[in-house]
Amino acid sequence: MLIKFAVTNYRGFADRIELDLSKPKDYEFNTFAVKNGIIKNGIIYGPNGSGKSNFGLAVFDIVNHLSQKWKKPDYYENFAFAGAQKTPVTFEYTFLFSNKKIEYVYSKNQQGALRTEKLIVDKKQIFDRQLNSFEINSSFPMEDSAKNNLVNNANNVSIVNYLLTSYPLPEDHYLIQLQKFVNSMLWFRCLEQREFIGLETNIYLLDDYIIQNKLTGDFAGFLETISSQHFDFVPPRTNDKKLYCFIKGVPLPFDEIASTGTHSLMLLYFWIKHMDSASFVFIDEFDAFYHFKLSFEVCRRLFSLNCQVFTSSHNTYLMTNDLLRPDCNFILDKNVIRPLCDCTEKDLRFGHNIEKLFRGGTFEI
Repeated sequence: MLIKFAVTNYRGFADRIELDLSKPKDYEFNTFAVKNGIIKNGIIYGPNGSGKSNFGLAVFDIVNHLSQKWKKPDYYENFAFAGAQKTPVTFEYTFLFSNKKIEYVYSKNQQGALRTEKLIVDKKQIFDRQLNSFEINSSFPMEDSAKNNLVNNANNVSIVNYLLTSYPLPEDHYLIQLQKFVNSMLWFRCLEQREFIGLETNIYLLDDYIIQNKLTGDFAGFLETISSQHFDFVPPRTNDKKLYCFIKGVPLPFDEIASTGTHSLMLLYFWIKHMDSASFVFIDEFDAFYHFKLSFEVCRRLFSLNCQVFTSSHNTYLMTNDLLRPDCNFILDKNVIRPLCDCTEKDLRFGHNIEKLFRGGTFEI
């Protein structure tokens, strides 16, 4: 699980900003949102332009150099903070795998090329590559010639990936677990266009995916359960590429009659079908096209999954103890991200209307 993340000099974040998921409070409600002492689910709120989308993208930088999964083509545009283009962008991750604490810190230049890289396991340094030096401990025996080649390798090979491909490792090794976690991370959003990072290597046509996997009835049930919309789909044939549904007995293309919000639900349905294998999910502005009550139902479905799931939102209807807890609702503003419980001296309890407190200015970064 991801237990801490920090980034410095990334896009709009001139200074270091940190998200710490390792310090949940002792609330006795909605305990599903905490797993093994780590916050599993959360919603990030903040004013327009505060950096919610950029922060979510920053968390997924690790996918760009450790994984062969799908990457966002324009990810490295405006990569470094505009006022410090020549200063490296630094990423800090802390994971917990099988009671082992993994700290992975690296930096990249403004084009996204790796500059430095360091790995620490249970406070023991495994390797440290700086611009003109490279150190690695005895758990990975290496000849001096190989070390020299890794000091400033021209193709910017990640030391983590080099070790994964050069040494036989047991299945429970921390590097294997790190690789599996990163390969299973997923970021996506559905605004003007649909975009995603990680988990998959292919692009799918959603109608075709549902038809080929014989999920038409399941998809109809999903829409009815989550949004109370009833669609009478035409039973598709194997070679069909588009979904049709009956409207007053007339078959019409689903794509043409579905609302923007229903199209967004279709994308969510597709990803939920893949989230059994996900490790960490971030959905950017997941409810941009949803009714506020629909957003609540979608969150309940997402937070029931085993993986870590975080979203960003402007919908304060979701800021309720009926859904999450004060330590799982985060405010991002002024280059700081904190849970609600750390933004007030008030002792927050289940009966508190935290949305009303938020609108009343109780919480301050």
